[in-house]
Amino acid sequence: MAVWLLAAGSVMADPAAVMKTFNEQIEPILADYCYDCHGGGSDEGDFAMDDYDKLEDHLQDRELWFGVWESVRASLMPPAKKEKPGDAEKEKLLSWIERDVFKLDPENPDPGIVTVRRLNREEYRNTIQDLFGVNFDVTEAFPADDTGYGFDTIGDVLSISPLLMEKYIEAAATIVEKAVPPGGPQIPTQWIGLEVFKDAKNDKHSLNWMPFQNERTLAGKPWINHEGEYEMRVDFAVKGSMEATSHTATLAVMVGDQTVAERKLGWDNSDSLNLKAKVRLKKGREQEIRFVVKPGEPPQQGENSLAVQVQRMTFRGPLDGSVKEYPWEFRNLFPEGPPPADPKERDGYRREVLKRVATRAFRRPVDDATVEKLVGLAKMMEEQPGKSFEQGIGHALTAILSSPRFLFRAEFQPEPNNPAKVVPIDEFALASRLSYFLWTSCPDDELLRLASEGQLRKQLRAQVDRMLADKKSDRFIRNFVGQWLQARDVETVNIDARRVLEIKDFEESLRIFNGQLRQSMRQETELFFGHILKENLPATELLTADFTFLNERLAQWYGVEGVKGNDMRKVVLPPDSKRGGLLTQATFLIVTSNPTRTSPVKRGLFVLENLLATPAPPAVPDVPPLEASQKGKNQDLPLREILKIHSEDALCASCHERMDPIGLALENFTAAGSWRDLYRGKPIDASGQLVTGETFKDAQELSKILAEKRFHDFHRALAEKLLTYSIGRGVEFYDAPSIDRIVKHMESHGSTLRELLYGIIESAPFQKRRGDGDLFADR
Repeated sequence: MAVWLLAAGSVMADPAAVMKTFNEQIEPILADYCYDCHGGGSDEGDFAMDDYDKLEDHLQDRELWFGVWESVRASLMPPAKKEKPGDAEKEKLLSWIERDVFKLDPENPDPGIVTVRRLNREEYRNTIQDLFGVNFDVTEAFPADDTGYGFDTIGDVLSISPLLMEKYIEAAATIVEKAVPPGGPQIPTQWIGLEVFKDAKNDKHSLNWMPFQNERTLAGKPWINHEGEYEMRVDFAVKGSMEATSHTATLAVMVGDQTVAERKLGWDNSDSLNLKAKVRLKKGREQEIRFVVKPGEPPQQGENSLAVQVQRMTFRGPLDGSVKEYPWEFRNLFPEGPPPADPKERDGYRREVLKRVATRAFRRPVDDATVEKLVGLAKMMEEQPGKSFEQGIGHALTAILSSPRFLFRAEFQPEPNNPAKVVPIDEFALASRLSYFLWTSCPDDELLRLASEGQLRKQLRAQVDRMLADKKSDRFIRNFVGQWLQARDVETVNIDARRVLEIKDFEESLRIFNGQLRQSMRQETELFFGHILKENLPATELLTADFTFLNERLAQWYGVEGVKGNDMRKVVLPPDSKRGGLLTQATFLIVTSNPTRTSPVKRGLFVLENLLATPAPPAVPDVPPLEASQKGKNQDLPLREILKIHSEDALCASCHERMDPIGLALENFTAAGSWRDLYRGKPIDASGQLVTGETFKDAQELSKILAEKRFHDFHRALAEKLLTYSIGRGVEFYDAPSIDRIVKHMESHGSTLRELLYGIIESAPFQKRRGDGDLFADR
């Protein structure tokens, strides 16, 4: 239900002028297209549009006009069999409702109110990862987040309790233990890039595959940081056969002309083996290091050949301790290395470390007073007996991670309690909104630098492109698709594969419909969405693309030939394929099914709510389950007939005529996402007609209709979902001008998914905010 507040960008029109416009321009449209069913004594659907005493009161009945606006905007009214208004008449009616009833100003959209909210679990996990390089298990530490409007980014549900605050304090201590080196600087370990080693006889050879049967030498001169004695370690594995063989060889490592380590090899199924030796090395590229394989016994007839795969090479040293550094995983925290030896000179370094971390953790420059408090905490801990500089830093970091400025995403605003005060959010808040939208994490140094220079808005699109090119954008794809399309659930939702696939043996059904297959299904949907976004393809490709992402396992499930191996890759579908677009992907088909059968109602409702922005009204109470209509003489009827019986009640029929045709178009796909031609021995009829009048014969034609004739609704639905996810609140009536502007811009720039994303980020709700406070418009 809409909450009728006085919007910040309200237009206060003269009541007399509003009534004049209604009488002269609007009521003639209603009389032509609406009053036959909803006027003159008719009130179909229990909805009358001329049942009022005073016209002025009628024009202030926002609940009534909201229903009209919603139905006309979604092309649900007038019904398909009735004459419909032209585009100009429809636009005139909708604009009048928005301007004169809702009091909206399309030139000055209301950005709405966003509740201060805490980091959700995914945001917390990724922020800790990006700040400290620590992989923290949030699923064990914190309870599952609540959701609102289908997403776990909604401010109104991301509150905090005393018990949860205790868990955050405990988590801070655990994270600091992993983020701060326990023993101070240590003898460093240098990792050697394996690509430096080459075969002089064949530059295609590498350490990744050195066959036992061929004598082979790969040599290189890696850079060594310091002169001295080192502990060398080479990790490798024997590959080529899952079964034991007689094949043998010798692997040697040489420094110059000296063999420093050697090992005779045979079949070994271990994940990793190693060679160790102490070697003396000079600084720079002064010595050549060689890997040599010498053949031994050949494999017996019928046995597989083996090979060495070198995994990594490290040098720890110099062993005399003349050089000590923090391990690489701690250098993000201490980029300048160990602190000065003189305690008097440490305050500057301590201040620099804590100011940098606090600025990134708080997502904006930290004030000097806070920095000094943090320095004081660190210094106090270090001065205790047996404590170190690093432990002092860790103590201050615990305070940072327990601070509301870290845990909550707050935005500063003048006049925060004035709901009529609209201001652009500052650039640090914009950086935070942008990074948590596209990276599910805190802003990086570049975003904060641009914000501090006041340049982020000027370079917004370039930064969006940079962020989408970064691997961290996969988090956005995973989390948004995981909730919008419920791809998160496909691996865990209950599906009785034995009954759905009609397999008598329970173990066999689990073997066929297994966790690996479900994981591939989730990955298909994520990779598909990501490809369309990053390749700047039209958003409607989500519905009709002739390609998808498959591995051998999922390709077999779909009946697509020629795909081998476990790696997911883009596959162009054959012309006669039953697949193409989201509606035919197993993820969608499974999460919209019941455990033992398909659900046309769930599938249809999902499409209405998530792909067309036209949710059906809530179901009437005490509706019996579908199975109640499938008994006695009806038990062998096609599902289409069962649904028809189920929805005979007039109150039910109005909703089912919206949902059922969509869901029935997908009946060839089982609850496990596989294809079938028959249901209970009879051919499946997938044809239908949408409530808006379009007819189709199967799922592919339905997808084509949604992409070609209902594309505007699809774009609007996607815009609403992305806006909800990104700003942390539900879409309200006053967002209509912003949504319309986003969609109009997108459709005038190729209708691509990336342009839609640009539009979201450049919109008033994303760029601005107004003060809190409830100001009801009862006038």
